[in-house]
Order: sequence, then structure tokens, then C-alpha cells
Amino acid sequence: MSASHNPSADRSAAPQPAGADQALETFKATLSDPFTNNVINAMSPETPERARVVLTSLIRHLHSFARDVQLLSPEWMLGVNTLNRAGQMSDDKRNEGVLVSDVLGLEALVDQITQESMSKMTVDALKPATLSCILGPFFREDAPKYENGADIVQKHGEDDPTTFMDGHIYDLAGNPVEGAEIDLWHTNPNGLYEQQDPDQPEYNNRGKFFTDKNGYYSLKCLCPTSYPIPYDGPAGDMLKLMGRHPMRPAHIHIMVRKAGYAPLTTQIYDSRDPYTLDDSVFAVKDSLVVHFVDSKRDDVKYELTYDIHLSQAHNE
Repeated sequence: MSASHNPSADRSAAPQPAGADQALETFKATLSDPFTNNVINAMSPETPERARVVLTSLIRHLHSFARDVQLLSPEWMLGVNTLNRAGQMSDDKRNEGVLVSDVLGLEALVDQITQESMSKMTVDALKPATLSCILGPFFREDAPKYENGADIVQKHGEDDPTTFMDGHIYDLAGNPVEGAEIDLWHTNPNGLYEQQDPDQPEYNNRGKFFTDKNGYYSLKCLCPTSYPIPYDGPAGDMLKLMGRHPMRPAHIHIMVRKAGYAPLTTQIYDSRDPYTLDDSVFAVKDSLVVHFVDSKRDDVKYELTYDIHLSQAHNE
């Protein structure tokens, strides 16, 4: 979607989008609209119930949206081409579809809804579960496995903000979780993940660790840096069109998995970074903001202790 491409610049003959009240009335009108209901009723009786619920709502909202803004054919085609381009740019190293979802706040909203759903199932907890956060577009499977204390940075620069990070993983009763897999990844100081940067080794700044019998994990990594999300695709075009910046605050991605516990995908944010107050993808949560401290160790510049609390897995 290009900021310079406006297929509907001359709108003198077209109805203009209404306010929030009118938008609500437009949606309500789809409940009795013959065309919208005909599309919904075309679903087979064998359509799974959850799929029927989701698709019915999607169709009503899409039809309501098109009527509310009086969507024109060139604009519809621009949207289709934007989705196509996002798919064409995506591979196992970058998910542009996720990035588009992120700049529109959708992944952060879905994460919030999911977190609220999980919270409703958690009872009698002495500690709240660590909050989840968005996955983002740069996760990679099969990160290398390391022993506790190992360094996930394969290629160091002279001025790298080296960090010793450790902590414990507990259940919500405060018991240590042994054998939990903790998968971490972050950018290089240049703001690039390794799959974006031909000068970085494969899987640089990525690693998996496992907690010991005390639920303890430890590793060396970098104090993260803020960076702009990729600006060369549909997500960047949308940001330009909306007059928004592309910056994400400095963060480390964390994914924790252990049989019997709900999997956790989250991010932790450096409290010193001003973009924690102005994240381009709306993902920061107060409890995920952490404090890196100057290290007393000889081998790193910073230290960070971060404990994680997992909730039990719940059957659907």
C-alpha cells in the first residue's frame, strides 16, 4: 500500500464514511441484509462450529466495513494486492503477514484476548503467570541447544553490550519447574536479526536452554537495542500512509515450553529505551519491562535476572 497511490482522491460523488454510531448501525443492518445472509448461509451443514462462528462474524464485519467506507473497486484491489505481496515476501526467515498484523495492532490484541482467556482458567495461584507477548515475524525453529551459562552470541563485536542473564522458572504455586525449555532470540547491535544480515552466522543470537532441578537457567547474550521494523514491504507502506514511525523498543524474545504447562511466548523490554512508551506494534506490557544493571563480573557489561511463572496446561 503506497502513500502516493490514492485511487479514490476524487470522492465528490461518493458517500463519506460515517462516525462510530453510523458504523454500528451499518453493522446491525447486515443482520437482515439478504446479500450478506446469503453468503453466510452458503456454508455447508458440515462446517465445524467454531469455523462457522468465526467466518459468520468475519463476513458480517467485512461487508459492514465495505459499506461503511463505501469501498471502491480500485481500493479493494489495492488491499488484495497488499495481502498478495505480503505472502510473496514471506518465507521461513521473515513473515510479512505477521508484520502487517503487528502494525495494525491485531497480533497484540489477539495476545491480549488469549491472555485474558488463560487468566480466567487460573485459580488459587500464589503468583500471577508471566504475561505473554507477540511472537513477531522473525522466530525460527531449530535454534541450537546450549548448556546453562553458554553464550548465544557467535560473533562478538568489540563494543557489544554483553550480558549475563539468569533466573528461575516456577509454577504458580512457586515450585521450580525442572526441564523447561527456554528459547531466546534478539537482534545484533545493528538492529538486525541474523536471517536479515549476511554478516551474521546462522542462528546467531538464538539459543535453547533447559532448567535444572531448581528451575534455574543461565546464559550470556546481549543487552538488546531498539530497531526499525522492515520498511520495504506492505507493513512499511502502511506505516508511511499513517504517518507513523517504525521503531520497536529494545527487547529479548522468550519462548518457554514444558509438558503439562501452558506454553509461553513473550518479550522483555529494556526500561531505559524510550520506545517502550511508543512501540510501533503496541506490544509492551508494564510487567515485561526489565532493568539491566551494570555487571560486577569481569566477562560482561550488564546483568539481568528474570524469573518466569508458568500456568498449568488446560484441556479444551
